[in-house]
Amino acid sequence: MKISELSRTTGVPVASIKYFRRQGLLPAGRATAATLAEYGDEHVQRVRLIKALTTLGGLSIAATRDVLAAVDGAEGPDGTLKAISYALPVPVAQAPVEDADQEAEAESAAAADVADLVAAMDWRVAAASPHVQGLRAALRELRRLDAGYQPDRLVAYAELAHAVAGLDLERAAGFDDSPALAEQAVIVLALSGPVLELLRRLAQEDRVRRRMELVGDGDDLL
Repeated sequence: MKISELSRTTGVPVASIKYFRRQGLLPAGRATAATLAEYGDEHVQRVRLIKALTTLGGLSIAATRDVLAAVDGAEGPDGTLKAISYALPVPVAQAPVEDADQEAEAESAAAADVADLVAAMDWRVAAASPHVQGLRAALRELRRLDAGYQPDRLVAYAELAHAVAGLDLERAAGFDDSPALAEQAVIVLALSGPVLELLRRLAQEDRVRRRMELVGDGDDLL
């Protein structure tokens, strides 16, 4: 197919495709003339993956280049999933540091909480995982702001997350080739967070409404 057909198939403007090619993200097509080239299905998958990484994943061109290199060098589907998971931005809740001593104490406590949780769940995760670091930061803020914070209750949430992760991997199991699997992984990982949060809030709204109905409160308070 010509570059114009590649553009129509992927929904990516010709100018963007040429930019991806100049940045080394997209392999060149097969030259058919001095200024013409043919593109194949592998280019379609590559452009779709680049689009997913830059739009859904919010990655810069430089970060996208690194992810593509990792995907290209990944050993099997699991390596591809790891490359995508580590590349996408990690949600971190962190407030400005006001007291260095308190910050160090909170960091130590949060690190212990994460270590205890990982041990309780028997999770095989790297200590340097960006997700471990992100969870430490989030739990540090919970300790600082939430007077009712109970580390022992994290396991219940972790068990739910473990089940969700199983569903995510089931969705990706049908994609054997790295480009298609990587694109699906970006979609799942980038969109599952907002979807899960909205489902949680809908469930909370339902429970609150039911409690209000039991005590005879109005239905329009939420």
